[in-house]
Amino acid sequence: MRSKKRSGANSTEKLRESLVFFLDRNLGTKHVASALRATGVTVEVHNDHFLQDAKDEVWLPEVGKRGWVVLTKDDRIRYRPTELAAVIDAHVALFALASGNLNGEEMAQAFVAALPRMTRVLAKYRPPFIAKVTRSGEVSIVFKSDT
Repeated sequence: MRSKKRSGANSTEKLRESLVFFLDRNLGTKHVASALRATGVTVEVHNDHFLQDAKDEVWLPEVGKRGWVVLTKDDRIRYRPTELAAVIDAHVALFALASGNLNGEEMAQAFVAALPRMTRVLAKYRPPFIAKVTRSGEVSIVFKSDT
């Protein structure tokens, strides 16, 4: 007899299909966006919605309102009070590369490798939170708000 209960993989896959990933300007507009889109996820790029030099405190609330998941290579965002407050207030789920010294192709590979783990984190934790993504695609929560 087969169980009629849905597997966790199916619900994670459905979650992944409904996600929109927002790429911070520091990830560029080509490599990371193209690589993620090739996996079937929806990607929005910073420059398509905001001025190039828009401060994080300006775009984070709007991205949070839209329920988009932020990808960035700014792993210091959690240490800057104004930006951290914007993440918390806007209930943003943010994934930051642990190494900012990667080229576009390497950043793309890291985020693609991390995609299944990011999806599991998103299924398990409610925003706001900040997680780091390693070059090899490992994901770990580095900040979680109780709000």
